[in-house]
Amino acid sequence: MNERKARVWAGVDAGKGHHWAAVVDETGATLWSKKIDNDESAILTALGEILALAGQVHWAVDISGTSSALLLALLAAHDQRAVYVPGRTVNRMSGAYRGEAKTDARDAYVIAETARHRGDFAAIDVPAQLAADLALLTAHRTDLMADRVRMINRLRDVLTGVFPALERAFDYSAHKGALVLLTGYQTPAAIRRRGRARLTAWLANRSVRGSDMVARAALEAAQAQQTVLPGEDVAAQIVADLAGQILALDDRVKRIDRQIRDTFRSHPHAEIIESLPGMGPILGAEFIVAAGDLSAYADAGHLASAAGLVPVPRDSGRRTGNLHRPKRYSRRLRRVFYMSAQSSIVREGPNRDFYLKKRGEGCKHVQAVIALARRRAGVLWALLRDGRIFTSAPPVTQAA
Repeated sequence: MNERKARVWAGVDAGKGHHWAAVVDETGATLWSKKIDNDESAILTALGEILALAGQVHWAVDISGTSSALLLALLAAHDQRAVYVPGRTVNRMSGAYRGEAKTDARDAYVIAETARHRGDFAAIDVPAQLAADLALLTAHRTDLMADRVRMINRLRDVLTGVFPALERAFDYSAHKGALVLLTGYQTPAAIRRRGRARLTAWLANRSVRGSDMVARAALEAAQAQQTVLPGEDVAAQIVADLAGQILALDDRVKRIDRQIRDTFRSHPHAEIIESLPGMGPILGAEFIVAAGDLSAYADAGHLASAAGLVPVPRDSGRRTGNLHRPKRYSRRLRRVFYMSAQSSIVREGPNRDFYLKKRGEGCKHVQAVIALARRRAGVLWALLRDGRIFTSAPPVTQAA
């Protein structure tokens, strides 16, 4: 029987159907390497075998998403913590080891070896129920919005082929009344036969705001095209179907938005996060999901760095001060700060003043928004640290 080690490193190449785990000791020798089905009993069996190898096991995985959710939950249940080793790092480290083969077993070994040599990888925290709910809801909303963009693009493409004047008349991504119009009328002849008065009444009966303006714009487009294009009837059916699907999808998005809002506002930091101008419940929920454990950020700089808002130097020889965007950061967290910063400059206040100051210094729009996002990351971190909501005036400091 092998001697029990003081500590070992376990690397897991995670997958949907199965994982591969490899365990190495302090010399880099492989002690254990097996395929593990993504099943509770199989994972528990492997977990027991690996824990029996040493008094302390350092776990590392290359995926922290849904594929490894069961594995990470079972590790947490057994007081085991794992770190996240990015796939890019694994690929680069693979070149340092003998052989060019690409197998799950080799990837798991490289993950374990990388974790053994480096101790700076971020730990993966299994989210609490509230954070897990927000993660699922925000991911589902993202998928729905992607579906909406795809359907609108398809609708505009089909409509351009038979009725280009009507396609140009409205912004279908933001005009509900135009979509309602398309559920009933999609061709120039049909709109002309209906007439402006009857079309206005038809739209008004379906609660379309500005029904008269919508009817007038549609009739002007219909008057501009007298030619019947090939495939018009089939295209009209497709356009009507797509318009109906987009309207139904909008209702689904509204329901998911309400669910996200209600779930987010039950978070203990919700009031503080939402008090920051531009940070509504949707972006606030995405912040909770992307940021994870807020206590993990020692200072505002760490939070900004995690969001990719702190440039890193790439100096070489005599070239100094060569700053670039970092490659390793949370894209989702960066998006939260960027989108909230861009929303905050719409209204008068310190955010807009700072943005205009940066523009006056010669920064382009994106540069100014990123600078504002970096500043807001520091403000939000300070608000969360102090447990207070945002105010335009700085807090009064008491003299010692």
